[in-house]
Amino acid sequence: MSTAIGIDIGGTGIKGALVNTKKGTLISDRIRFDTPKGAPPQEVAKKVAEIVSELDAPADTPVGICFPALIKNGVTLSAANVSDQWVGLKAQKLFAEALDRKVVLLNDADAAGVAEIKYGAGQERRGLVLMVTLGTGIGTAMFMNGKLIPNTELGHLEIDGVDYETKASVSAKERDNLSFAQWAERLAKYFNQLDKLLSPDLIIVGGGISKQQEEFLPLIQTNLQLVPAQARNNAGIIGAAFIARKQLKPD
Repeated sequence: MSTAIGIDIGGTGIKGALVNTKKGTLISDRIRFDTPKGAPPQEVAKKVAEIVSELDAPADTPVGICFPALIKNGVTLSAANVSDQWVGLKAQKLFAEALDRKVVLLNDADAAGVAEIKYGAGQERRGLVLMVTLGTGIGTAMFMNGKLIPNTELGHLEIDGVDYETKASVSAKERDNLSFAQWAERLAKYFNQLDKLLSPDLIIVGGGISKQQEEFLPLIQTNLQLVPAQARNNAGIIGAAFIARKQLKPD
């Protein structure tokens, strides 16, 4: 069986599991810890190491880690809803040393998008497909004819003079005590801006809130095709594991 470990680091939680990378399914319980306050790098690395230890997989099991930042050559170039200490950090090296094994590090929305393109709502879809993850912030991934264009940060579009994830993320919904109908109005403004800029053929909506998609997706007034992610909140874990298996196959 093709197995790998997927770890999804977010602003509020860190979760991981063993994944069957042929089927795109979890084959262990999902282990979750709260993200340490402020998400300093060393503390986050310790939590990731705890998850990998609890999963008790063979030492040659590939590990994929996804993280809310622009990532290039293993370096985190930004920090969304985590400590500024991540900016410019050789984060892939940090995790490899903490786990004492090779790892692959990628953007969290890119990982979630890979899972949906490979196994879920984006399978065999041609044209421009966007993955939008709604959570503490807004993450995005872009695919053209199934090929990932990495490190898009379209959650940070400026609309009405502000970084619009501060208005349309799940954390913004909770902060402002919005009903689903009120939140859908903000999401419509965001998605319609994406439409003006890119005219995507499909948008896959993910994040933990996608399990309640019937309460808000139908309320979003847009001409775009919006569909819920099939892997829901496990998409990041599955996508990270797939990429790790692809890049770090055991000898």
